[in-house]
Amino acid sequence: MTEFSIIAVFLVGLLGGVHCFGMCGSIVGIFTAQVPKQASRWFFHTAYSGGRIASYAVAGGLAGAIGQAGMLMRDAIPVQHLLFALSSLMLIALGMYLSGFGVALRLIERAGGSLWKHLQPYTARLLPVNSALRALGLGALWGWLPCGLVYSVLVTALASGSMVQGSLIMLSFGLGTLPNLLMIGLFWGRIRDWGQSLPVRRVAGLLVAGLGVYGLFKVGYTFYAYGWSESCHVPA
Repeated sequence: MTEFSIIAVFLVGLLGGVHCFGMCGSIVGIFTAQVPKQASRWFFHTAYSGGRIASYAVAGGLAGAIGQAGMLMRDAIPVQHLLFALSSLMLIALGMYLSGFGVALRLIERAGGSLWKHLQPYTARLLPVNSALRALGLGALWGWLPCGLVYSVLVTALASGSMVQGSLIMLSFGLGTLPNLLMIGLFWGRIRDWGQSLPVRRVAGLLVAGLGVYGLFKVGYTFYAYGWSESCHVPA
């Protein structure tokens, strides 16, 4: 299921741009205002996103390593398939959240705020953003900002059961978010209203939820075709 996961999370990152508009838009707007006038905005925003995506890859590797430890139980229960089912449910919840229904992921974001409280003070040391190196460091820190979108995909990295695959999954997700964050940084004033409009949010949310439903179908078919005990030994 890893190939499906990599493609799915890339699309989640791409379609989740409507969430990025609301959550990261103002942050990126402030960052853009501090870029030196003589500097290239593309260069600074690419450096910022490079740091952010690197943090996603690290987090994905950690989640995958934890999932890999859980694979020690795979002879007793099909852990990887159950985790993949959980990640699909998270995608459905995310889709509902993006569409404006449900608050479960908002609660998860609040729970992740404790880690951010320890990291946030370091962001002040990188302001003003007057060099690409500072933009890279700031992006690396903001990669740990509490985000239901990121947390949903981390469950997929956990389900991969591999540190390498977990990193690849989060890397793919980060690349999916890249066009949105670049557009926010370069054209924030022009696209803000469009990205936050209800029809756009609904369509994006339903598409993300559809990916979750398809993932559940794949897991259900595996159990139907191989049964509970044999599913423990079917590679995901």
